[in-house]
Amino acid sequence: MSKIGVMICGHGSRSQAAVDQFSVLAEKLPAYLPPEWAVEYGYLEFANPVIRDGLDRLRAQGCDKILAVPGMLFAAMHSKNDIPTVLNTYAAKHGIEVSYGRELGVDPKMIAAAGGRVQEAIAAANAAHGEVPMHETCLVVIGRGASDPDANGNVAKIARMLHEGLGFGWCEVGYSGVTFPLVEPCLQHASKLGYKRIVVFPYFLFSGILIDRIYGFTDQVAAANANIQFVKAGYLNDHEQVLATFAERITEQVGEIPPPNCAMCKYRTQVLGFEAEVGAVQESHHHHVEGQGASAPGSNVEDCTLCDSFCTGLCRLEKQAKGHDHHDHSHDHSHGHTHGHAHSHDHVHAEYPHADHPHGPESARKSPKT
Repeated sequence: MSKIGVMICGHGSRSQAAVDQFSVLAEKLPAYLPPEWAVEYGYLEFANPVIRDGLDRLRAQGCDKILAVPGMLFAAMHSKNDIPTVLNTYAAKHGIEVSYGRELGVDPKMIAAAGGRVQEAIAAANAAHGEVPMHETCLVVIGRGASDPDANGNVAKIARMLHEGLGFGWCEVGYSGVTFPLVEPCLQHASKLGYKRIVVFPYFLFSGILIDRIYGFTDQVAAANANIQFVKAGYLNDHEQVLATFAERITEQVGEIPPPNCAMCKYRTQVLGFEAEVGAVQESHHHHVEGQGASAPGSNVEDCTLCDSFCTGLCRLEKQAKGHDHHDHSHDHSHGHTHGHAHSHDHVHAEYPHADHPHGPESARKSPKT
C-alpha cells in the first residue's frame, strides 16, 4: 500500500510573523488527519522551507503518494499556475504520485470563521465604546486582490454572506492590491455613507505587509473622519474552522471522485473581460524569489523611501514604471535573461485589463512619503 504524505503549499511572505503563523497552522493540522499520514509544508516564494524541501522530507519518510493543497483562500494565479508547476515538475522528476486539492474557497466553515472574527471585534468595540446597532454599522471586507476575477468575485461572495448573515446596515468590498477598489478608496467611499461605525475585516489567513497596509489605511481614513468609529477586525489565522476546512481539502482527495479545483477558471472558460486568456500556457517563474526570507530587500518599511509608517504599494508602481518587478504578474516578463539554471524567461503574463483604474493600484500615487 502507498504511504500517504500531506503537503501544505503556502505562499510565503517577507513578514516573519506571517511565516511563523503559517508554520503554527501546519503544526496543528495533523490533529485533524489520520495519524499515520505524514504532514509537511513549504512556501512558493520569499520564505523557507520552499515547497521542494517539504516534498523531499515526505519522500525521505517513504511517502509515495502525496496529497497537496494550496494554503490559500482562493484560486488565483499562484494556486492555478505557480504551485501546480512546482508539483508537476517534482512528481515527474522523482516518479511519485502527487495529487492537488482545492483551495479553501467559499465554504460554510470559512464563513463561520470569518463571522467569528468579525463578531469578536464588534464585541470588543461594544465593551469599550458602547453598542452601535448593526443597522447603523457598515462592514468593509478587504481581500487580497488578484488578476483573476474568479478569486476577486469569491471575496465579494464571502462579504455578502457576512453582510446578510450578521445583518449589517451596508457592506463594501475592497482589495489590497492588483484590482480595484483598493483599501484607501474603498474606505473613503464607505466613510461617506453616513454610518456610525465601520468594521474593517481583512479576509486573510495571516499577518504580513498587506495586513499592515489595510490597518494603516484604516487609521489614516479614521483620523480624517473623527465622527465615525472605525473597528479593525482580526484576520482568520488558525481558527478551528479554518483548520477543519484544510483537513477536508486534503481528505476529499482520496474519495472516489475528488471535487474539481478551479471550477470557474479564466484559463478554462471565457470570463467577461478576460476572454483572451482561455487556454493560456500555465507556468511559474517564482524561483526568482524562492527562499529569500523575511530579510529580503523591500521587506521593511524602513528600507523604503516612498512609504512612511506602512507599505502603501507605491513602490510596486515605481518598479513597474521601470519595467521590472519579479513579484507582479501584470507586466511583460519576457526579458530573456537566465540565472544559471537553464531556465529561459521568454514567457509573458497577460496584462491585467484594468491596471489603470483610478481606484486600483494607481490610487497609491496619492500617498507618497512626505
